[in-house]
Amino acid sequence: MQKAIEVNNLIKDYGNFRALKGLSFEVSQGEVFGLIGPNAAGKTTALRIISTLLQITSGEVKIFGYDVIKEAGKVREKISYLPEEAGAYKNLSGKDYLEFMAGFYSNNDKEKREIVDKGIELAKLGERLKDKASTYSKGMTRRLLIARALMFNPKLAILDEPTSGLDVIISQEIRKIIKDFVKKGTTVLLSSHNMLEVEFLCDRIALINKGLILEIGTPQELKEKYKSKNIEEVFINAIR
Repeated sequence: MQKAIEVNNLIKDYGNFRALKGLSFEVSQGEVFGLIGPNAAGKTTALRIISTLLQITSGEVKIFGYDVIKEAGKVREKISYLPEEAGAYKNLSGKDYLEFMAGFYSNNDKEKREIVDKGIELAKLGERLKDKASTYSKGMTRRLLIARALMFNPKLAILDEPTSGLDVIISQEIRKIIKDFVKKGTTVLLSSHNMLEVEFLCDRIALINKGLILEIGTPQELKEKYKSKNIEEVFINAIR
């Protein structure tokens, strides 16, 4: 089976600071793979490089066989990226925002309508879709953004803290949406500080700290290796 993501000896420098120190990992098609670690570990930098938004210092990254530097256009056709700090256009209604974004992914009016209809179904905002995004709560905005990220059925969804700051109910809804999309063939690469979320969603995880990957494995494998009850304990033990 073709790999969805191949990262080989990835190095990223910001001036004299080395944010990534030779990351290497692979993600299979249809897998949910998590990058977890503390703040400033290098997770978001890795996600931005994979999303073609940052240049690399050295190493190689391929998405479905396409090089993220040499073939960035091809990569962008396959992926959707949702940053942690993403926001919707506040002067647009939720529906107008979905229609605007669908225009980037559709080739004709029929295809655009199908994408928007999928976004409406995913967002589950009902009549509030007619209101401006500036009136939305954080949870409503995040549901709209998750809908935007998934409505065109990307081959790879890259999600940075998909449920950050959301209450339990909305977080569960978003996790279910992600799980359902994986069943339909979407590959997911995510970063999260929520260890419960990581255990629920991820087939495998990579523990990253100070720009280095410490461990890769399934949640169960890592819990057994470190004799830990949960992934939070695994990480604490791994970085000691």
